[in-house]
Formats: sequence, C-alpha cells, structure tokens
Amino acid sequence: MPDAVLRLKKGTDRRLRGGHLWIYSNEVDSAATPLKTMVPGSTVVVEDARGKPLGAATVNPASLICARLYSRQATRELDFSLLVDRLQSALALREQLYPEHCYRLAYGEADLLPGLIVDRYGDYLALQTTTAGMDCRMPMVLEALREVLKPKGIISKNSGVFRTAEQLPEEQSVLFGEVPEQVELIENGCRFVAPLVDGQKTGWFYDHRENRAFMQRFCAAKSVLDVFSYAGGWGVQAAAAGASSVVCVDSSVSALELVQHNAQLNDAGDRVSSLQGKAAEVMKALQKEQRRFDVIVLDPPAFIKRKKDQKPGEKAYHQINELALRLLAPGGLLISASCSMHLPTESLQKIIRSAGGTRSRRLQILASLGQGPDHPVHPSIAETSYLKAIFARDMG
Repeated sequence: MPDAVLRLKKGTDRRLRGGHLWIYSNEVDSAATPLKTMVPGSTVVVEDARGKPLGAATVNPASLICARLYSRQATRELDFSLLVDRLQSALALREQLYPEHCYRLAYGEADLLPGLIVDRYGDYLALQTTTAGMDCRMPMVLEALREVLKPKGIISKNSGVFRTAEQLPEEQSVLFGEVPEQVELIENGCRFVAPLVDGQKTGWFYDHRENRAFMQRFCAAKSVLDVFSYAGGWGVQAAAAGASSVVCVDSSVSALELVQHNAQLNDAGDRVSSLQGKAAEVMKALQKEQRRFDVIVLDPPAFIKRKKDQKPGEKAYHQINELALRLLAPGGLLISASCSMHLPTESLQKIIRSAGGTRSRRLQILASLGQGPDHPVHPSIAETSYLKAIFARDMG
C-alpha cells in the first residue's frame, strides 16, 4: 500500500482522467495533504477533491511535476513484480521490431515506467533515472533488469535537465558486472561502435533509426554533408547506402575518430571524411570554398531545453538551416532535425521555409517524421513526442 494520500484541488483531476500521468504542485490541495512534508520518492494514493482514488504515484515535493502515476490501481505498490511486468512488456515490443538486441528498451512514461530510461547494446545496458521515485528504487530496478535480460553489465548515465528539476545529483557509475568503454551495435544493417562510458547521454541515439533508414533512399551516388555527426549514425549509413562521398562535421575529435572507425567497419572508409570544429564556422568555411552537397543532414543538440530558451533557440535553428541551404546543390535534399521538445513540427517547418525564402530556394516537404517505435508516444503526454526530422527537397 502506498505511504500517504495526495489530494487534488477541485477540477484538477480532468487531465489525469484523460490518461495523463503527471501532477503539478499547484494542483495539490496542500491544506488537506501537506505536500512539502512528503518524502521524495515515496508513493502516494492520488485522490480527487472528493476523496475518490485515481491511482498510485511516486512523489517529489521539490519538483514542479510533484507526482507521477505509475498505476491506476490505488493500492498497487511500485514493487519488483510490477517492474518485471512492465519491462517484459517493453521487451516484447522491441524484440518484435529489432532482433539485433540494439534499441531503447524502456522509455519512461510511454512504457508506464515514469523516470526510467534504458538503452540496450546486446549484453550491456545504459540507464538513466530521471525522477526521485525511480532513483531511490535503483537496487530493485537493477534486480528487475537482471531478471528480464540477464545482462553482462549495467551502467548509469545520470545527468541532464530532468534530474536537475528533481534535485537529483549527476553521476555515472557501473552498477552491475563489467562495462566496456565502447559497445558494438547494429542499426539498419550497419555496424557501429558507440562510446558507452564517455559518450553523450546513454552512448547512442537510437531515436533517429527509422529516419536514417528513410534517408538511405536518397543517397546513392550523392555527396552528403552530415553536420553534428557525433559517431556517424547518419553519415556512415549514407555511405553504406552508396553515397559517393560523405563529410562529417563535429566539434569533438573523439567522435570524429569513431566516425572513421565506423566507416571502416562498413567498408566505406575511402568515402567518408571529417571536419572538426563548430558547425556554423565549418559550414561558413565550406561556403567560402564554394562546396555544394546533394544531401545535407542537420541533427543538432536541443537548442531549446526550456521554454525560456524559445527565442534564441529558434534563431539558432534558423541560422544553421540557412547555412545548410547555402551549401545545398540544386535539386538537393535537406534533412533538418530537432530533438527540442518545445519546438513543434510546425515551427521547425516554418523555420525551414523562412530560411529557404532568405536564400530564394523553392522547397517541397517530402516527409515529416518522428522518433522510432522503440521510443513510443504516450497518447496523453505530448512531451513524449519530441523528435522531428523534416525532409525538404530543393526544386531547383
């Protein structure tokens, strides 16, 4: 049985009844149920203003999202059996999609595991806990993962704005077994090595897998520019699909070393080169050299991490898209991506249209895609749909 009761103010239960899982601190009737006295990570029975149970949740009074439902059964514990059931359900979906055992295994609320992110690399797992509720249950989470997957090693990669919002410390550690510095994975038939220990976030970005597969249709005998390339997820797959040449751009020397390694793994080392530096500066230098590319991929980090970043973030997206269009050959394809949750697809499309107008380019949208099915979207939580990839063709 959950530890306490969290009662909502009158009229604030509508969103939960509609399927949402989040409760904001200003929705709580603190007079009836003092939120600030509750222990971060503890479980509560959530009630509406009349005292009717709505479900069970973990709570964190230090966070704006002060509680997250994990079950519609008010008496349900967040215990080992529930974690195993949810992980087995998540695993069944991924195994149906990706038999290579390389995918995002658990995607938080979308898999009814609020606060838990797990990426799988065969026998190794990288996880993030983004809520106090899941963080304080780490021993049980590890036990459940070992029960369901029997991995050789598990590493935590706990950092980012979500942990900051929950007032959780940033940390990285091997939680079980032995974890190699780098792990192997297969994506769309291509072999890669990803930096598990020193890499960004959980080491790889599986979310663009389907978008990279779609890109391959356009790459045969084409010149490709992959900006913000990281370890070459886009660029190496373009080469594997028959691109005549690929230039990968990233600010990280170690990432570009992996690009070359991954290109060689896929017999494309002679067609993949790299340029180290800040994206805008490298793109401006390429323009001065009068370089042109048939396919350009822009996959930047999130320029809009918080709503207050909206204006400068949109300006940054406009700048890189305008620079890309200056480098795009007539009839070429721009693939413009964004992982900023606060930037809607319509806004990114507007930015591309504006950047095209600045360059007097006539563009047509061939596709507007999102994250792959191992990053499922919770239909009531818009925030779980964050990824965008717009394929815009220059009409010459």
